[in-house]
Formats: sequence, structure tokens, C-alpha cells
Amino acid sequence: MSLALQTDLYQLTMGAALWKAGLDHEVTFELFTRRLHPRRGMWIAAGLEQALDYLRGLRFTREQLDYLRGLPVFAGTDPGFFAALEALRFEGEVWAVAEGTPVFPYEPLLRLRAPALVAQLVETRLLAMLNFQTLIASKAARVAEACGEKAFLEFGSRRAHGPEAGQLAARAAYLAGAAGTSNVEAGMRFGVPVAGTFAHAWVMQFADEDESFRRYVDAFPEHTTLLVDTYDTVDAVRRIVEQELPCRAVRLDSGDLGALAKQVRAVLDAGGRQEVRIVASSDLDEDRIAELEAEGAPIDVFGVGTALATSKDVPALGGVYKLVAVHPCEGETWHPVKLAKQKGSWPGAKQVYRHRDGEGYAGDRIALAHEPAPSEGQPLLEPVLRGGELLRPHPALAELRERSLAARALLPAGVRKLSEPTPYPVTRSPALIALAEAARAEARARVGATPEEANQ
Repeated sequence: MSLALQTDLYQLTMGAALWKAGLDHEVTFELFTRRLHPRRGMWIAAGLEQALDYLRGLRFTREQLDYLRGLPVFAGTDPGFFAALEALRFEGEVWAVAEGTPVFPYEPLLRLRAPALVAQLVETRLLAMLNFQTLIASKAARVAEACGEKAFLEFGSRRAHGPEAGQLAARAAYLAGAAGTSNVEAGMRFGVPVAGTFAHAWVMQFADEDESFRRYVDAFPEHTTLLVDTYDTVDAVRRIVEQELPCRAVRLDSGDLGALAKQVRAVLDAGGRQEVRIVASSDLDEDRIAELEAEGAPIDVFGVGTALATSKDVPALGGVYKLVAVHPCEGETWHPVKLAKQKGSWPGAKQVYRHRDGEGYAGDRIALAHEPAPSEGQPLLEPVLRGGELLRPHPALAELRERSLAARALLPAGVRKLSEPTPYPVTRSPALIALAEAARAEARARVGATPEEANQ
């Protein structure tokens, strides 16, 4: 299925205007965020694999082109434009940070250079894919921080904002630390481990709760987690012990999870069932998990659904895709810059260098991509697509997950805090600052505005 029309209309109208003007120069865009939410000390980059697959498969079908020709706005458009769309393929270049990398405001997650028509066309879907998965991965990183050494599972598909969102939320959550997901499609498509128990409806189909347990154990003797809160949680666990029902875990899905977990653990241990683990769910998020951990609740695995799959406390990322350089067919590269207050931009293609001290990451520096690399510092953006072809296969998701966990462990502890996180140091190179000042002065001169007027 072609995804070429998953864009905003103005991308296509701008493309038609570019074509009519005979402009075929190349441009560079960068995708980044401008700020962190007060409850986020970082963002976790995610969604690159899907973004690159989209670019590689970009093409218009005849049916899509017929639809566009029928839109009133294109009634007077030269047929040559639609012929150009039919031949359009992404043959540009992309640099990006690896998925799972912690990133901060104004640090590009992705840098793209391509002809202006195609570079503009892909903005909408690139933002949709990277914004959403980065948002969910960032939420999952917080859940992982609250869980510490304990595992958590992503259970949010039924509350996600659509089936595709559920699958991509499962992927992003696993990337950032979840042990698995209940979403089977995500297991098949992305290799995310799948896990699950059974529903209360299973228990309620039997006249006797014990029979429902026995029937399930008969079907899955090596893979049973028993949901024990349909009627009386503690009493159900007592019967499991008394009847010596084999199970790997019991799941609590309602009530005072901290108090119930302690009672259930006591019953299991008294009955010699120390091997049985306790799984807890029921509207959990990182804050509630942190509270349960502070209470000493003997919960081994947390199931997190709605709050994770929707990033309930921060429901939008706000990533942007901005023009940072124009490369005319002849002459020097032009570095446009916005003067709009609170929406200003930094010109020029950029690279980010991450510096370490003896114990971990000490700070980042945003520099121009053509600047000589500093003697110390790891460049975060790497070439991933050139001429429309991948430069290397997509890394395995499990590998990216391990890298993400390791990278976050190197950040200052304050940056990872769940509340009032400490700002991470990010500076800009003198060359980038000088280019920005020159570009802003040129932009002000072009419109005849003073610095004060331009910032109003």
C-alpha cells in the first residue's frame, strides 16, 4: 500500500508551486524538539526504522494521482506536475541518531537532504512516526526508572489511539525497557516478546473459580499466570496453594495492590510456593509504581497499559521539521532562519557531540556538521540512507534496547528523576552561534526590522 498521500495538502500545493517555478534545488531539513516537558528530563529517540522504510518505499499510484487531479485546488495545474509525482522516488540522504538514544531540545533526531519537492512532501509522515514513538519510548523510560531491576510489560493496545498506534507503542516501549507486550502483532512484526494471562471473562464462564483455574492449567501447564482478583483475591491464592495448582505467577488487577501483594506473598511463602511470582496491573504508571516500590510491595512484574500506550500525562511531543539550508544549483548555500518569537530556529546542517567524564555523560555540544570534530566527544548523527538506499541493515530491536538502557545509565542521576529532573548540559559551538547571528541579521535586513521588532 502506497503511503504517499499520508501528508498534508499544503505539502503538495507547495510542491506544485515549486515545479511550476522550475525550482529543483536541494534543501536540508532537521527534525527536532524545541523543549522538554517539566516531567521529562530527556526524550528517547524512536521510530527511525519505520521512517526509513517509508522513504525507501515512497511512490504515487495511478489511483492516487487520479484523486489529486480531481481536487479543485489542482484544477489548473500543469499535467507535467503529476508526471513528476509519478516518477518521484526518494533518492536523498539521511543522517540520524540511533533509536533508543537520549536526546534533548534542538538536537536533531534526523537530518535530511533531498530535492525541495520531495523533502517537503515527507514532513508529515516523518513527524507522525518519530513524534509518536519517541513520545512513548520516553514514557517507557520513566516506567523503567521507577521499576529499577524489576520487569514491566506493555498492556495498552486496547486503549491506544488506534491499532497501528498500539503496535508501534509496543515497539517503542520495548525499545526503552519493557520486557514484553500483550500485542501479538508487535511480536510478529518487531520481535517484541509477548506475554499474557487470561481475562476475568474466562473465570466467569465457569460456575466454580477453581475449575476455571484447573482448565487453564490443563491447557497451558508450563505457561500459566492465574488472574486471582475476580472474587476474593487472597482466598483464591489460598486455594491455589492448597490444591497445589502449578502456575508461574498470580496476577492482581484491582484493589489496594500494595496491601494485597503483601498478603498474597505471605500465603504463597507459607505454603512453600516461593517460586510463584506476583504480577500487578490496574491503571499503573511510573508514579504509582514508585509508590508501590517505596511501600515495599513484593510485586515482581508490573503491567502498564493506558498510561504508557497513550503517554497519558504528556500526550504530544511537539517535534518539528524545519528548513536549515538551501543548496541552489549554483552559488553558495543559503542558511534561512526564522525570527518568530519562541519559534526561532538555528540555521545550518548540524551534528551533536556527546561528551563523557570519568563516570558517564557530562554534556552535549551542537555544532555545524562541516566543523572539524572535537578531539573528544561521540557524534550522535550517523549516515543511514543515501541515494534512497540503506547504508546498513536495521539493527535488531533487542540490540537497540540494550544500547538504550546502557546509554541512560550513563546520564546524570538527576536527569533521570521522575519529578523535577535536573537539566542536562547542552551547548552550541561558536561557529554555530556566529552563523545564527549572521543569518538573523540578514533576515532582519531583508524585512527592514530592528532586532527588537523582529522579536515582538
